[in-house]
Amino acid sequence: MAEATASNHESEHQTTTGLNHRKILMWVFLGSDCMFFATLIATYLVYKGKSLSGPMPLDVFSIPVTTVSTFVLLMSSMSMVLAYAALRKGSLKGYRTWILSTVILGSTFLGFQTFEFYEFANHHVHIDCINPVDLTDYEQGLFDKNCKDGVDHYDAQHGLTPKTNLFGTTFFVLTGLHGTHVTIGVIWLMSLFLYSFKKGGVTPERHLDTDLAALYWHFVDVVWIVIFAVVYLFGVFEGFPS
Repeated sequence: MAEATASNHESEHQTTTGLNHRKILMWVFLGSDCMFFATLIATYLVYKGKSLSGPMPLDVFSIPVTTVSTFVLLMSSMSMVLAYAALRKGSLKGYRTWILSTVILGSTFLGFQTFEFYEFANHHVHIDCINPVDLTDYEQGLFDKNCKDGVDHYDAQHGLTPKTNLFGTTFFVLTGLHGTHVTIGVIWLMSLFLYSFKKGGVTPERHLDTDLAALYWHFVDVVWIVIFAVVYLFGVFEGFPS
């Protein structure tokens, strides 16, 4: 009787498509959010090269660090799949294990992003004025400006913040809003983990909340893959001399 009631609860308020109206609304939201991020990425690509001063992608990006954080986020997507699969199989213990793992991995990604933002803001430039090697355009400008009158080296803080230049503004808006989406996802998943301890809160029949959270989480992961490829990889390798 309890299972039948739960099943009816999940199937009520369906549309003529056979999908629950909440799932339809989630797809509509994700579609609009997709266009939102596409606009942000396009804006970044247009304005990042228009900066007249300040560090550029090749000067501050650390691909190894960002690659690790990307891997962590991808693993969180896999653990989300395992959490959903465990729930459908009736393994509440497995569900809790994997959804908590997703929360931890998502939080780790946010930790990487916080560290990255800190490093960008406190970026230092060291230039050997006697034997300069492989200077970027930005560093060449610093070399021409500061390496004179017998100066052996130049070492100073030249960080990247939203106020530094157009590259900094568009970069931090894009990645900051994505980080906000990840934070919302982590809070959502943590609430599901806690809700699973309530009797009848999360069951194989009552899986819609987890289904919606999984859709949202996978969307956030896909958006990051695009950001990593377009902003980080393209930004760095575009800056290498041909």
